[in-house]
Amino acid sequence: MKAIVVTKTDREPLLSWQEVPDVACGPEQVLVDIKATAVNRADLLQAQGLYPAPPGESEILGLEMCGVVAAVGASATGWQVGDRVLGLLAGGGYAQQVAVDPQMLIRLPDDWSFAQGAAIPEVWLTAFSNLFTEGALQAGERVLLHAGGSGVGTAGIQLARAAGATVYATAGSGAKLDKCRELGASLAVNYKTQDFFNEVMGVTQDQGVDLILDPVGAAYLSQDLNLLRVNGRLVIIGLMGGSMAEINLGSLLGKGLRIIGTRLRARPLSEKIAITREFKERFWPMLEQGRLQPVIDKVFPIEAAQAAHDHVRQNLNTGKVVLEMKIED
Repeated sequence: MKAIVVTKTDREPLLSWQEVPDVACGPEQVLVDIKATAVNRADLLQAQGLYPAPPGESEILGLEMCGVVAAVGASATGWQVGDRVLGLLAGGGYAQQVAVDPQMLIRLPDDWSFAQGAAIPEVWLTAFSNLFTEGALQAGERVLLHAGGSGVGTAGIQLARAAGATVYATAGSGAKLDKCRELGASLAVNYKTQDFFNEVMGVTQDQGVDLILDPVGAAYLSQDLNLLRVNGRLVIIGLMGGSMAEINLGSLLGKGLRIIGTRLRARPLSEKIAITREFKERFWPMLEQGRLQPVIDKVFPIEAAQAAHDHVRQNLNTGKVVLEMKIED
C-alpha cells in the first residue's frame, strides 16, 4: 500500500506519498480502505519528531479516517465488507488502509461524502470528551472556547450550544469570528486586538464562566483562572502558548477551581471505545439529522499533505483540513 512517509530535513519535515509495507489485520480487527483523512496539529508535531505514536501503534501520521470496510477479522463483529465507516485512530490515517477495532467505527450516513466523515472523529470526540466527560458541562452554564475557529473549536461551539450552554469563543481573524457566531457563540473575541478577559467579564457582568477549553496553555493560564467562577473548571488540551507558568494557588483554593489536563490519543483503547459509544448515543443523531455539521475549510489530495500541513501551521484554516485519496487508489 501507499502512505505518507516523513523525512527529516534541516527545515520543515518532508512529507511524501510512498510505498510502505501492507497493514496486518488481526482476527479481532476490521480492515478499512481509507478514502479520506484529516490534518490535526498533533500530526504536525509528530512530523517534527515532537509527538511520537503511543507504543505499539502505527508510526504513520493520521488520527482519523473515513472509508470502506475491506475485510473483517474472524472474531470481529458488527461490520461487513463494503460498509462505509469513519473512526478515530491512534495513528495510520495517512495511508491507503488501516486496521481498527470494530467498536471504534461509526457508520457513515449514505448522503455524506468521505470528506465529511473524515472531518468528524478527532475533533468532535476531543471536544465531546473534554466538554462533558472532563469538564462536566451542564445546561445553563457558560463556557469559553479558545481557538474557536479550529476544528475542535467549531465542533465544541456546536456541542455546547446543543447541550444548552452559553458559548463564548476567541479567534484571530474576522472570518473565524464570523464562523464562531454563525455556529452559536454569543460572543466572539479577537484575541489579537481585544482583551478576552475584559470582553468576557463585561458580557457576563463580572461573573465569569463555568468552564474553559484551552489549547494555548501557559500564556492564558492567569486570565483563565481569573475568569472562572466558583467551582469552575479549566480543561487544558494543548500548549501552543507554552508549558511553564506561575499559578496563584490562593485563587485555586478560594474558588474551588479544577485544572484538568487531558489527551485523547494515548488513552487506553477501552476508554476511547467508551467515548465513541457515548458520543454516538448523545450527539451522533444530531449530526445525521444535520442539526450539527462538520466544518471543512479545505480539501487537499493526499499527495499534497505537505501543503495541507503548511496551511494548518499558518493558522489559515477555519475548521478541518481534509486529505482525500484518489478514486483509483
